[in-house]
Amino acid sequence: MESLVRAALSLRRALRVLQAPALSATVAALVALGALSAPFGAAHIATLTPLAMVLVLAAREKIRAKTEASAIVDVRLALAASSAAFVLVLAAEPKLDGPLSALLYLLVALLSAFTRPGAAIVAVVNLVACEALVRCFRFASPGWESLALRAVMLGAFATINVLFLRAQVAHVKRAARARVDQELRRIEEDARSYRLLGGGESEARLAHSSVEEIQRAVHYALELLRRTLDLNTAALLWLNDAGTHLRISELSTTSNDIHDAPIAIGDGVLGAVVVKKERVTLAHLKPSYNVPYYDGPCPIRVLLAMPILEDASLRGILVLDRTKDVAFTPHEEELAAQAARYCLRAIQNERIFVQLERAKVEQGKLYDAAKALGSALSEKDVLDAGVRSAQKIAAFDLAAVTLYDDETKSHHVVAATGEIEDLVGSKFNHNASSQARGGRSAPGLVAMVVQNKFPLPYKGDYDPSRQVVLTKNFPWPKVPSLLVLPLVLHDRALGTLILGAKRRGAFGDQVRPTLEVLASHLAVSLANARMVAKLEQMATTDGLTGLLNKRAMLEAASQKIAAAARFQRSLSLMVVDIDFFKKVNDTYGHDVGDVVIKGLGEILRRQKRATDLVARFGGEEFVVVCEQTDERGALLLAERIREELEKTTFHAEQGALSVTCSIGVATFPGVDKTDWDALFKLADEALYVSKRSGRNRVTSASPAARSKKRAG
Repeated sequence: MESLVRAALSLRRALRVLQAPALSATVAALVALGALSAPFGAAHIATLTPLAMVLVLAAREKIRAKTEASAIVDVRLALAASSAAFVLVLAAEPKLDGPLSALLYLLVALLSAFTRPGAAIVAVVNLVACEALVRCFRFASPGWESLALRAVMLGAFATINVLFLRAQVAHVKRAARARVDQELRRIEEDARSYRLLGGGESEARLAHSSVEEIQRAVHYALELLRRTLDLNTAALLWLNDAGTHLRISELSTTSNDIHDAPIAIGDGVLGAVVVKKERVTLAHLKPSYNVPYYDGPCPIRVLLAMPILEDASLRGILVLDRTKDVAFTPHEEELAAQAARYCLRAIQNERIFVQLERAKVEQGKLYDAAKALGSALSEKDVLDAGVRSAQKIAAFDLAAVTLYDDETKSHHVVAATGEIEDLVGSKFNHNASSQARGGRSAPGLVAMVVQNKFPLPYKGDYDPSRQVVLTKNFPWPKVPSLLVLPLVLHDRALGTLILGAKRRGAFGDQVRPTLEVLASHLAVSLANARMVAKLEQMATTDGLTGLLNKRAMLEAASQKIAAAARFQRSLSLMVVDIDFFKKVNDTYGHDVGDVVIKGLGEILRRQKRATDLVARFGGEEFVVVCEQTDERGALLLAERIREELEKTTFHAEQGALSVTCSIGVATFPGVDKTDWDALFKLADEALYVSKRSGRNRVTSASPAARSKKRAG
């Protein structure tokens, strides 16, 4: 049923695509036969009806398209429109030489304007082909010169419209885009001057919405002042972030001569307000006076300038003026002062709102980071989660994590992304220095951050000519923004988190505190991961030898034996026991006994392969599991272990001593049993055979094997 539905849908799509070409081909055939050359009649109606339906459907689909319609829709529209137009012109002018033929040029021009160039070319080809069929089959003299001229003219109309009309459309789009960009820059400048703008795309959107709220509130106050006090202009001039210019932030005016350009801080009659930071009232102004927010001669007679102060610093000026020479009353001045305070309060409220929103977003990011770090148990997972969380807080292009070893006084690059991935595994000393300016040596930023437990460099600006990140032996990309954060736990530096970005100001005051908190979380999670790894190691290894303990060996060996039985692979088990070990403890002491046990553990570690398991099973007894090892291979390995231990000399206060060992071997499938208990029992019995046979020898549990005496 599903295949049938798919076939039906495919057929439907094919019919929709082919209906316009099929109708055009039908029109061409009718034109060649002369069925459409007679006066307008039933044949024309029968031909035009389906063409009109296709034309309407294609036009509706093009209009309803949310983006630009597909090329197939344009081609359907061009074929249907050109075929219908040719049928109408041919019915009215069978010789195609009347004034109605000009409609074909108009049609090509419209198609060139509203469809793709390819669709216009299809329409031109269709019209020329239809006219060629008429001239070839219906005219006594085809008149190929006229046809060629018609084709050239149609092509010229299409080309001219494509070049000029689309060029004009592109110009309009560029102009509109420029206006949008200019408005966005203005909003961004306002946000920066209002001290709303932070970093990141979400911060920019939040700042834009806050600027719009401020503009609405301020415009309402200015409009109310203008209408209430019969003003010509009420404007809020705001100081830019650099403190060099004033700019019209919002205004309400009846004048068309407003000069919307930055105003120098001491320009015109507003200079006194900037200097005194007090309200200034001017009356009887003359046209020669310089009021900087007006073009041309001064159109006003009275002006009131009210400074807007924040923490005793000038932030803006509220200006009110009249064209009538009527001075402002004290009551009106008080209203202006209240309006100035209202404008400042609106800006401060939005600033607090932005700060609260920013804090909420940062807390959400830190919460997600804490969850990700808390769920990571291994050191690698913690580092990956830390870098991912930092990416959500600040956009950067490369990152690295270094760990510091206080015992060896060295740093180790354990993780890196971006251009510095090759640095993973690099090590350098803590006192490694880099050549600084003036011939003096200075440590790298990583060493300084670990030593001082404080982020560097200052404000996140990186100068490659004066600063070195790791050491001079490890080059760092020349990125303008860099931040090295210490990973501190209980006042002890575990390492650093290094972030680099190719854009300037990537690690400003907005993101740095959040990144510092993230670095603290990362340090705690890193310490927890190390503790978990240490606990796992303590739970699975022997504290004296560092080999697997009995519990870990039982779990791993059972899996290897089951795999060997399933795939019919060889597997050997060796049980190694030190001969007369009690005498060693009684004679030389338990400390020397521990040295002997550790010595045998080192021999087993050296002799084993990467896939073999070695464990201290208890006391002086060790177990070795060898994958894909038959009886002969196991006996050779056991003999090497026995010989190396015999040749090893241990030193004690009472003098040098040597020890030997006895080894029992059991091999699968050379024995009947395939589970751990049975295999271990056979190897243990073989060990006791070695003990009873004089010790210092290897014995196999296989009946065919012989007890091997000590070599030499």
